[in-house]
Amino acid sequence: MHRPGYASMPHARGLLNVGTGQHVYWEESGNPNGSAALVLHGGPGSGFSPAFRNYFDPQLYRLIMFDQRGCGRSTPHASDPSADMAPNTTAALLDDIEKLREHLQVRSWVLYGVSWGATLALAYALRHRDRVSAIVLSSVTTTRKSEIEWLYGGLRRFFPSEHYDFAGSVGMLSSDNTFAILQEYDLRLNDPNHHCSQRGAQDWHKWEDATVSLEDGVGSHAYTGSRTPAQLHARARICAHYFSRHAFLADDEILARGQELTGIPGTLIHGRFDISSPIDTAWRLADAWPDAKLVVTASGHIAAGETAAAITTALDSHTGAG
Repeated sequence: MHRPGYASMPHARGLLNVGTGQHVYWEESGNPNGSAALVLHGGPGSGFSPAFRNYFDPQLYRLIMFDQRGCGRSTPHASDPSADMAPNTTAALLDDIEKLREHLQVRSWVLYGVSWGATLALAYALRHRDRVSAIVLSSVTTTRKSEIEWLYGGLRRFFPSEHYDFAGSVGMLSSDNTFAILQEYDLRLNDPNHHCSQRGAQDWHKWEDATVSLEDGVGSHAYTGSRTPAQLHARARICAHYFSRHAFLADDEILARGQELTGIPGTLIHGRFDISSPIDTAWRLADAWPDAKLVVTASGHIAAGETAAAITTALDSHTGAG
């Protein structure tokens, strides 16, 4: 079941120096002697939410969460226009995870990744499979080229007016090239003119809020509702930095290597009505990964209700793996 309020207070926290001037913020909660688990948040650039703790039994899990480079309480923050984005890459994030594991003296851990965090969890497992005891993913992505093109281009079939505004904001109404639009946003969000970059962040999130769900009453302010202007700017800047560069991954890199995850138990939880990250990615990954179980819920991209319960059930089933 979903456990509101469980493990609500961290008992350890810190800023880990990972090099190149970057410090990542981390927190630990739950049982220090329990199965180690790591949460990988979405975005990229969303930062972790304390609500993630609700999925983990605090008597059984040693839960670790961290803010990926440039967001949350990690520094430098991407809302600072002087913050250099060049050190913020997928490979760097994977290195950060390993440095955090070593710092906390974790032998192996259960990974929970959501949305972009699912991509990061898979990439980490493919690089460090001996450090991964189990994987639970929700709103599954692998961030291949077609997924990025769908999220910021293909969805205009369902949201033509919203995409008109999204592309028009950066003067790209006549372009069908999704990556050209993303590159313009990358420039806009790095503009030293504060008003210009803030406007870019607002328009970026208007699109993401519009497309996150087709469910009534869900997602209308999913990204903007609880974030400050600085947090929105950082998130949009990091997203555009990654997605305009294909997330620093070779196309289809993760799905093509899915069979290499053999031997790692996994649960893939995906909403059938997730329009921003269609279910075929989760299905293809489950087909390639013999030890993965696909759980399909009657929901969209937001982890609530049936999806939240499925995440908790899956994590309960992997207790003792880490």
